[in-house]
This record gives sequence, structure tokens and C-alpha cells, in this order.
Amino acid sequence: MRLRPVAVLLSAALAVTGTACGAKSSRQDDRGAAATAGPLDPGTKVTITVGCQPPKTAKSDRAAWDADVQAFQAKYPNITIVSKDAFPCIVPETFQAKLAGGQMEDVYYVYYTDAQKIIQNRQAADITPYVGALKRLKDVNPQFVKALQDGKGRVYGVPRKGYTTGLVYNRKLFTRAGLDPDSPPRTWAEVREAAKKIAALGPGYVGYGEYSAGNTGGWHFTAELYGRGGDVVTPDGRKAAFNSPAGRAVLQTLKDMRWTDDSMGSKQLLRWEDLMRMMGSGKLGMMVGAPDVAVETFLNFGAKIEDIGATTLPEARASLLGGDAYMINPKATPDQIKAAMLWLDFRNLTPGQGQFDYRRFKSDGRPVGVPENLLWGANASGSQERALRRQYATVPVDNFAPYENGSPAVAPKVEPPNAQAVYAILDGAMSAVLTRKDANIDQLLADAEKKVNALLARSN
Repeated sequence: MRLRPVAVLLSAALAVTGTACGAKSSRQDDRGAAATAGPLDPGTKVTITVGCQPPKTAKSDRAAWDADVQAFQAKYPNITIVSKDAFPCIVPETFQAKLAGGQMEDVYYVYYTDAQKIIQNRQAADITPYVGALKRLKDVNPQFVKALQDGKGRVYGVPRKGYTTGLVYNRKLFTRAGLDPDSPPRTWAEVREAAKKIAALGPGYVGYGEYSAGNTGGWHFTAELYGRGGDVVTPDGRKAAFNSPAGRAVLQTLKDMRWTDDSMGSKQLLRWEDLMRMMGSGKLGMMVGAPDVAVETFLNFGAKIEDIGATTLPEARASLLGGDAYMINPKATPDQIKAAMLWLDFRNLTPGQGQFDYRRFKSDGRPVGVPENLLWGANASGSQERALRRQYATVPVDNFAPYENGSPAVAPKVEPPNAQAVYAILDGAMSAVLTRKDANIDQLLADAEKKVNALLARSN
């Protein structure tokens, strides 16, 4: 995902960004882009609302955000940041309604999943003329930039976080089960064998956990399908492509682990917080996920972070690219967009400060050293971020070395169009193989294929 040599793509993306300045953004008048893309006048007072302030319950994260707002406003006294908190920052069931109702902040938080639909619906400002203020955007993995562009290369968002999917595992349980935690599974056959040994530790131990509800089942199906070289949709985005040998292999492996190996536990229909809770309890051996699972389970679900490790997805030919970003309300004025660029550069795109202020994280007791945000490529910004992360590390960084060292060899792959709706359909296939011993995989894939084809036909 982040160290892959894709500098050519980034150069092309930024070349389009630079030459697109003649196009008008959502709020530009007949003066054209050149009249609005310059720096913000220090004498101009601007107020912007910014979403996804950490909730009060996340005390250290909230304090760090508030400290950044204070430092930013000291640097730019003409800009006022009005923070808006919510947890979670996005509720999929209400997100589009909030967008359509015009209730979004001036600077609002999005998943990459939703970006293309937002762009198509003209619910985000075209910020192409303004991204020159983002000094390190050129160092961001271009796959993240591309996820926030339209087909003509115009930019509609600023990346905040990036990762690819891997395998998260409990190193302590590996040791107890006679497995080597420094040599995690590299194939799905090895995952099966490891899961059986962990489940054999006794009642309550689950060798491998999987999602199958709340759109998370379809999300993981996609990740595992990509890993096997499959696709969710055809290249033109018009037809389903998962009814394939790779799709069948994903479901067959899960069905075998659930019913033949009995290594996945009897409780199914799990969603995001369920696996987090299980990993936090120390009773779950493995799950598909990114290294930020270690931080999340430590902060909110009682895990011992030194027990957690991560590696790349088994047999990975590709890996699901994930993360989040900020987009700008199309009602924002040019001055508000300029102020937003300064804030996002300050908070999200500068190693050593904002979300990359590892020195502060260490003093606050937050885990440091987990490669949870691999936003950068193999360049100056990436080298600086990695050096700072190791300098202030509070966790055993070698526990995550299999993931960080292996990721450059795994091609990143974006989510399918209409991802959340597709995931909801694929939840059905995932839940069926995990709750019904007689589930017919071919029929499940065929039924899901018809539904996704109908969905894509309505969307295109």
C-alpha cells in the first residue's frame, strides 16, 4: 500500500491537479480559479466547522485535538476552528441523509468507500485550485489521492489515514498453542492449522474470527477476495465479478474452518465491535484487519498491546486499501477552503505534529510504534514518519514487522463502487456459510451476483 513504487502515478495525478486550475470549483465565480487559489489574506477573518473531533470519552485524543486547534489558531489568528464531535464519526445508515440535508460541517470526515458517490452527487467542493497549500501531498501514496479524484483528475478531498488489510494475531496464544509468533501464517492452509491449535486450548478460545453482519462481512469478503486475486466488480464497474473460483475459495475456507475444523466458535453474525471485544479479551487467535486493531483493542477493549502482532494477508496478490479523508462542503466559500487546507496540512499531513505527534502520544500514554497509518510513500515524509515512530515507540515494534516489511510487495486495491450497498448484499453469503452447515456456496454466490448486478444497473 504505502511503499509501492508508484511515483509515476503520483506525478501524473499532481500534473492534472496543476493543470486543472483553469476549472471552476463549486463556489467559484467568473473570476476563475486563479483569482481564488492564492494564499489566504492574513487580514481576512474566517470560521470553519470541522468534523470528527474525538469524543470526550477518548480523553487523550480529545485533548490532543484541542491542543492542535489552539496551536493552529495561534499560528493563524484570523482562522477560527469550530470542532464538531461525534462517535462514531460516520454512521452508514444516516451519512447520506445528513449529506443530502445539508447538515455536514464545512470540513467533513469521510471513508474512501463513500468518496466517489459524494463526488458524483456534487456533495463536495472541487478543491483542485487549492491543494498547492498542502506542502506534502506529493509524498502521500497516490492511491489515496486517486480515491478522492474524479475521472478527470480533479481533487475533492484530502487523505487523513491509509492502510491495507492484513492478518492480526495474538502472539501470546500462538506461543501457548506451540506456534511461532515470529513466523505467522503465510497461507490459508497455515491459518486453518493455527486456528485449530488455538481453539484446542480450551472452552472460550476461538482460533479465527470473522465478520458477517452490519456490512462488515461483505467488507472482509472483499479483502479476502482481493487477496486471492479476485474482483468484486468488472473493470467498468457495471457487473459483479465475485462469482468466481476466488470467491468460492473465500467462502469454502470459512465454511471448512467453521464446520469441519470447529475453530471459529459457535457465536456468529459478528460485526465490528464483536471481534474487537474478542481480541481484547485475549481469547481470539486471529482476524483479518490492519495493525490499528492493536491500538483500538488496547485503548477501548482491554487488550495487552504487547500480545498483539500483525502480518500481511495470507497468499496476498492484492490487499484492500482502506482509510479515511476529509472533504469540503460545496457551500464553503473560497476563503473557507483556503483555511481548511491550512488546517488539514497542519493536523494531518505533517510528520511530527498533529496526528503524527508521536512525542506527545508517548507522554500521554497512547501506544506508539504500531504502523497504523501508512499514509506516506518511500520518500522524505515517509522516512521522517517512520523514524519518529520508532524513536518514540512504546510497544514492541518488531511485533508488527511482518506487516510493515511485507506490505511493499502487496499491491493496494481500492474498494468497489457502491461499496457499502455491495457489502450489505455480501453479508448474506458470509453469514450463511458461518451459520448453516448445509449452505450451498454456488447458490449463495449466484444469488448475491444477481442482487449486485441489479444494484449496479440502477447506479450506472
